[in-house]
Amino acid sequence: MRLRVADPRTDAARVAEIYRPYVEDSIISFEEVAPSAAAMAQRIAGALELAPWLVAEEEGRVIGYAYAARHRDRAGYRWSVDLTAYVDSEFRGRGVGKALYGALLPTLRRQRFVNAYAGIGLPNDASVALHRSIGMSLIGVYERVGWKLGSWVDVAWYGMYLSEAARGKSAPLEPIPYRLLEEIERIPKT
Repeated sequence: MRLRVADPRTDAARVAEIYRPYVEDSIISFEEVAPSAAAMAQRIAGALELAPWLVAEEEGRVIGYAYAARHRDRAGYRWSVDLTAYVDSEFRGRGVGKALYGALLPTLRRQRFVNAYAGIGLPNDASVALHRSIGMSLIGVYERVGWKLGSWVDVAWYGMYLSEAARGKSAPLEPIPYRLLEEIERIPKT
């Protein structure tokens, strides 16, 4: 398995294909219409401005993806991100999600993000296990918060500190947008 940053031009169609059954056949996503490849390309490009969007490949085929997105829009939330991972049904249970998060989290720390969260539509034992395995803890449950496939769905919220700054009293350093982090890390260290 190879992990790399997603390319909206070449990966969007496959990412949309992986995501489609989660939208159409499950309570895992609260979207009701699966996005097209063009819409997914826009999502990937937009997400990459803030944080990494990673894909996992096996034999040149994308088999899963994970990314971080802004937790909320208001300025005071800028140190917090939401994590998301989706894996092709053929490859679930093989550590793809954990590998993607294993690559994503260190980058988010370098970007100076302080908190990471994940909302999980219940029931979803596999996602709960994945998020616990990376160190997240249950924060709370929004009961009956969404309606999907003919019933109300609870969403469990998991969270973790990415930095000790969350425990301090002083303001953390400003987060570094992903594109800027890429440029900074390409500068040779002298």
